[in-house]
Formats: sequence, C-alpha cells, structure tokens
Amino acid sequence: MKTKQLLLGDEALALGALKAGLSGAYAYPGTPSTEILEFVQGNPLTKERNIHSHWSSNEKTAVEEALGMSFCGKRAIVSMKHVGMNVAADCFVNSGMTGANGGLLVIAADDPSMHSSQNEQDSRFYGAFAFLPILEPSSQQECYDMARYGFELSEKYSLPVLTRLVTRLSHSRAVVEVDEEALPQNKLSYPKKENEKNWVLMPVNSKRRYVQLLKDFPQLIEESEKSPFNAYIDGADKKLGIIVSGLAYNYFKEVFGDKCPFPYVKVSQYPLPEKLIKKLADEVDALFVIEEGQPFIEERIRGFLNRGVKVYGKLSGQLPRTGELTPDSVREGFRTLCPNLEAAAETAIKGASTVTVPRPPALCQGCGHRDVYHALNDVLKEYENPKVFGDIGCYTLGYLAPFNAIDTCVDMGASITMAKGAADAGQHPSVAIIGDSTFTHSGMTGLLDAINENTPMLVIISDNLTTGMTGGQDSQGTGKLEDICRGLGADPAHVRTIDSLPKNHDDMMKMFREEIEYKGLSVVVSRRECIQTARRHASAKKK
Repeated sequence: MKTKQLLLGDEALALGALKAGLSGAYAYPGTPSTEILEFVQGNPLTKERNIHSHWSSNEKTAVEEALGMSFCGKRAIVSMKHVGMNVAADCFVNSGMTGANGGLLVIAADDPSMHSSQNEQDSRFYGAFAFLPILEPSSQQECYDMARYGFELSEKYSLPVLTRLVTRLSHSRAVVEVDEEALPQNKLSYPKKENEKNWVLMPVNSKRRYVQLLKDFPQLIEESEKSPFNAYIDGADKKLGIIVSGLAYNYFKEVFGDKCPFPYVKVSQYPLPEKLIKKLADEVDALFVIEEGQPFIEERIRGFLNRGVKVYGKLSGQLPRTGELTPDSVREGFRTLCPNLEAAAETAIKGASTVTVPRPPALCQGCGHRDVYHALNDVLKEYENPKVFGDIGCYTLGYLAPFNAIDTCVDMGASITMAKGAADAGQHPSVAIIGDSTFTHSGMTGLLDAINENTPMLVIISDNLTTGMTGGQDSQGTGKLEDICRGLGADPAHVRTIDSLPKNHDDMMKMFREEIEYKGLSVVVSRRECIQTARRHASAKKK
C-alpha cells in the first residue's frame, strides 16, 4: 500500500531511507542539507527503532561514524552540504577502497548560485574521483525511491553510493508516494571473509584493492545502462540530441512538456550510461547537454564519444557557467541552437520581481555577536593596522555594515589558523573570531598549533550555545569550551569568559585590550544564547 505526503526533497530522501531499514543517520548541519537529519530526528520510526540520529562534530567524523555502522552490516546515511565534502574527503575517497558492508549513502547537497555557500562546486566530481556510483534525483519522488535503490546498490557491490542533491530540489515540495510499511533493519553482520582485508588500508591491501576497484568499474557502468532512473526517449527530429540530468530534467520538461521533437537521454545514475549516450550520438547531428552545476557530463562525453559529433552546453556558451539553471536559460539555449524552433511552453517564466525590495542578511536584533563586534571595533580603533580573521557562521555577517569587522572568511576553522599565520608574519593585533559550533568542528586543531607555539594572538569564541546559522541544532561544545581550551594546553590565566551583553560593553573592551597586549595565546569566550533559540525555548516552556 502507498500513501501520499507533501515533502521537501531532503525529507523525501530521509523518509525513503527510514522506510528502507535505516539504522543510523549522521550529519553536520549545512544548508541545503540540514533538513535530512532533522526529519529523521522527528520521525516516530526513529524512536520506535532506536535509530541513531545525533549531530556529529564535523562532516569527516560523520562519514567515519556511518562507515563504522556500515562495517557492522547496518544501513546508514550521512548528509552534508557540498563544501562539507571537502572536510569529509579523506574518509570518503578512502571508503571507495574499504567498500561498504551494510548499505551506505553519502548525501551531498550542492548549492548552485551560492545562496549560503563559499563556492559552487559540484560533488559529482568526488564520486568519479573515488570510482563510486552516483545517484542524482530529478524529483522528490526519485529522492524517496533512490534511498532504497541506493542501499540495495551499495550492498550489491559492497560500495558506498554518493547521492547528489541541489538547493532547488532539497528545498522545494512535491507530493510523494510512500510505502506504509518499513523494511526491517539489517541484523548485525560483518564483512565477508574475502573483503576483510579491504578495511585495513595498508599498502599491501590497498594495492590489491585498487586493482579490483578498477576491474569492477565496468559493472557499475552496466548498472547505469539498465537503471530505472536513466532512459533513452526517441524523437523525430535528429538534428539535435539532448542529454539532461538531475534537476535540470524539470526545466527541460518545462520547456517542452511531453512534446520534445528531439531524442534525449535522461541521466540520474552514474557512471554515465555510455551505451545510451553513444546510441543517441550515432543518431543525431549534435548534442546539447543540460545539467545543473559544472559541465561534468559535457566534459566526459567529449572523452568517450570520439565521433566528431558537436557537443553544446556550458562549455560552448549555450548555457550559463555560473548560478542555477532556470526554464528561461534552458529555453534560451534551445533558441540559440534552433532559432526557428517553437518550444511547446513559450510562456516566459518570470524572473526576480522588480517590485520586491531586497532584504540582505543581517545579524538579528538582540544577537550577542553584535555586542562582541561593537566592543572589538572600539578596541581596535586604538591600533594602527589591526586584522580580524573571520569564520563560517552567522557571525560572518559582521563583515557587512554597520560593523565591517572582519577581514577574511575562507572555510570552517580558518580564522584561528590564518590568524596564527598572520601573527607568525609579525601582524599585531592578530585576532580570530569563531563560533562555538565551528570551533568544535575544525577550530580545535588550529588552536593546538597556536598553543604549542604560544602564538601572540587573540581567539574570540563567540558562543551562542547552538548552531545558529542553520536553525539551532545542538552544538557539541556547549558548556565545555573553556575546559576544551584548557585541556588542549591553553594557559588557564588567559582563557577568560564574559557574557556578551550591552551592559558589559566596557568590560568586554577591557578584556579584549588586555589579551591583545598579552605576548602569547589568549582565548576569550563571549557567551550569550542565540536570540532565536532563546525565543523557541521560551515558547516551549509556555506550552
């Protein structure tokens, strides 16, 4: 029996995993992936089946934890945003060498147009780099269906499966048909005798395993050829053949509906289905590749086609290289290739409203980060050339007016390490500002470097007692930050705490000034609960 639910893409994938016998979900919050673990946490099946659903310290630990559950034969998912794949890359790439035992889905939510990210990287490259199968759903229904399919594929080939989402799919809703009953969880089991050595990546084992990984790769291509998510659809007009993948399939359908005159191949599973694509290429004069993100497919088909067929897409300028695709940009691409073509859907899709007033992001009124920046700016006016190294979180908005308080922001944890490097170069004052969740994500190791050299710099941990940027998830360091810093070896006399409140402005200035003047490593924990989280807690108490 099937029922219907209205679900985000993130939620559909999470529910699909739950219905497919999930035993563990691991993640670090990051838009647009956050709702995956949140949905698992809030689903009744999670409590009923004792499914693991806690946040991890960072994406690397999350992948390693999920891999450990897979080692024991259980089905697990691990989810993160695309830049989290950079953090997890060491384990993720090596997981192609170890393989999987219980089904393992690694879910990467990419962010074309950089709605809340530092870059537009395309996670499909990671899957190809690790020689792993990739699933790229084109709809919420496929998100749901691919969870069970992905687990089965993972267990069939004893490999993790990368599942790639994008923002518009993660954060849009559609009706999804779901199973009423859930599959039972896998029982505890361990890798087969012939696979045991794969899990110990010493050179003697890795060399043998790498040869086998390459030898098995053609089987993954065959799986893509017969995948229910890949398809060849014929068309009468052979002047042009279309290759369209993932979410872009929706924009393609917006343009033509069911009346596309051209033959096309829909791709939602990788490695690329080479036979389907070669069949298309043999029938047409040229190919037009429509894909969200970077020209991943376009680059690869140029390598294996070797037919002299012209390939159009992002590299040739028919589609934009930056930002998200839209029905309009896809339609315009067709018009440049086929000026006389009358697409079935000629009604323009409206772009951004010219009436809507832009609302740039800003720190909330009542946010403790505001008081930290007010005090820090007032102190730094006393110095000739101060530099403040920022980090990833809502406090990054301190870069904007009226604060204009930070000079850099690169990646998670880089505030401390960059401030150390600057101090090593002779910069004074050299100040790092980092949030509590970011600190436990990847700031602690950088702090250890600074502690070991007693680097003359100030680290401000602006603690709002939550992971505020992504909606208030638990922060791993809550109540422990000072102990962590002292445990790493920081001088207890220079690990100090203050409440970041307006009434403490002068005291904060005094503390910042004293620690900037100290000729060694200082840490100030400025603490005040996130105003949004505080409101939610107050509301919950009233109920």
